[in-house]
Amino acid sequence: SAVSKNPEVPFSSEAYRISATSRGKELRLTLAPLGPGEPQDLVFRFGMSGSFRLCPVAQLPRHAHLRFLTRESPPRALCFVDARRFGSWRLGDAWQPGRGPCVLSEYQAFRENVLKNLEDKAFDKPICEALLNQKFFNGIGNYLRAEILYRLKIPPFEKARTVLEALKDQEQARRKKNPSLTLSKKLKLMRENPDLLELCHTVPMEVISAEKKLFDPDNSDNYAAFKNWLQCYLVPGMSSLRDRNGRTIWFQGEPGPMAPKGQASRRKRAQMKADPKAPIPKVTIHASKRRPRAAAKPPEPAAAEEEEKVADGPRKGRAPRGRKKATTTPALSKPEVLVKARRSRRTTARTGRGEAGSP
Repeated sequence: SAVSKNPEVPFSSEAYRISATSRGKELRLTLAPLGPGEPQDLVFRFGMSGSFRLCPVAQLPRHAHLRFLTRESPPRALCFVDARRFGSWRLGDAWQPGRGPCVLSEYQAFRENVLKNLEDKAFDKPICEALLNQKFFNGIGNYLRAEILYRLKIPPFEKARTVLEALKDQEQARRKKNPSLTLSKKLKLMRENPDLLELCHTVPMEVISAEKKLFDPDNSDNYAAFKNWLQCYLVPGMSSLRDRNGRTIWFQGEPGPMAPKGQASRRKRAQMKADPKAPIPKVTIHASKRRPRAAAKPPEPAAAEEEEKVADGPRKGRAPRGRKKATTTPALSKPEVLVKARRSRRTTARTGRGEAGSP
């Protein structure tokens, strides 16, 4: 698309096949010509809103930044859709350097990479922040970390090394106790008593192996199924805090000893729909404390309505010190208007701000 800053794809073929391989948070597409020509590889990162969608060409979604057209009639398009444009693609087949083994396809290598590098400074941080480090947890994102920690009842701001060193000790004890465990028995133990690293594999597998396409935003039933699958992330009754990277972590119970100081935990409430049959509460308009000499005459209906709108509207911040808020006042008689106008001119001369009233 015209607004995309990603590289042009130097590929041309009358007919080609697309295949895909994933690793952690990256996806590699291979465009293979069915006739003469060389294949082209593209490696995608999805950001927060990137996804692929197959749809009729006549109904292209907004923000379809890359499109692969089918030869059928009417044609369809496989689109890389990214509303926020945080996603990207690059030419070639190389995975991004610095990313660790995939939590899904390279589980054993992923586990070993974490446990043998516990001295790394990345594990000086809270476990919720360490889980987003793709050098060690390639494939874990914001909603997955919340679900994993919730299932194990681990405080999100517990020190990562403290949590993971306990796993290392447990693993060594398990090997000494059962040195001849078969693979099937190991898998059975993993299912019955999973640890944090095992859940980094099995929790995303639940999403991938689900019968429904839980992440399809165009299908409300599927999205509802994904929301029902969530146990912690964005769930009413759960608490939330922002970590030191500005990402919100959802949890239950105490946050842990490394929680950011001076930040109050927020609890998500269930959104209640307004009852159309409920009685409308009466609104009492109080006289301003700054104008004690104002007449006790009630405002006109139009003025009262405007005042209610101001009171119910969002607060965009406090007014600068020394400036008065603009308020809607009731209609004045002619002498009162002249007095107000003169006062307004004197106030303008002193503060350099405001409008002079006109009779």
